[in-house]
Amino acid sequence: MEIKYFGHSSFLIKSKEAKLVTDPFNEKMVGLPFPKIEADIVTVSHNHADHSQVDNISGNPLVIDWPGQFEKKGIRVFGFQSFHDKQKGVERGENNIYKIEVEGISIVHCGDLGVMPDDSTLDEIGDVGVLMVPVGGRFTLDANEAIELIKELEPSIVIPMHYNTSKLNQDNFKELVGVEEFLKKIGQESVQSIDKLILKKEDISETMRVVVMEISN
Repeated sequence: MEIKYFGHSSFLIKSKEAKLVTDPFNEKMVGLPFPKIEADIVTVSHNHADHSQVDNISGNPLVIDWPGQFEKKGIRVFGFQSFHDKQKGVERGENNIYKIEVEGISIVHCGDLGVMPDDSTLDEIGDVGVLMVPVGGRFTLDANEAIELIKELEPSIVIPMHYNTSKLNQDNFKELVGVEEFLKKIGQESVQSIDKLILKKEDISETMRVVVMEISN
């Protein structure tokens, strides 16, 4: 399995049989180019333009934008309802967390999770191999809250997302904090970014590591 990062909360998860894209975004809003790509599955955490531009994706994909259980070409997806803010959606609405099972590895994409999921949701999510978690704060969990979630889910690999970079449209995202704050607080300041992550089932271990991904367009 191969993972690439398009920026913000958008990733490509590629198995031998299929391609899945998470949270495709509006280029103008986010400030990053979005690659021309074909996929079999697209997950949408919530209906905001920086997470829901399904028209960016070719190939007549299965679009998943609500909780439930789904499967296509050997990839299983489980959606869990959550909230974009700490007022149970009053400010920014609901959010979907997705657990993606591919080639024996469980990947959890948190979307724009704004508050810690309740215990029953955490129990439903279960074992996590890879956790894609927002760390930039303001609209989502901040660094401290992300670390709290990591302690609850105990993933093998943590991939931070939805944080500020110089490439983002600062008119919209200047309030986001950079990934450096998260790395400092989790004690991983020396982590070097990579352009893609190639994983096999045996790479999932009990020792947690943080992987920072370069934006690939």
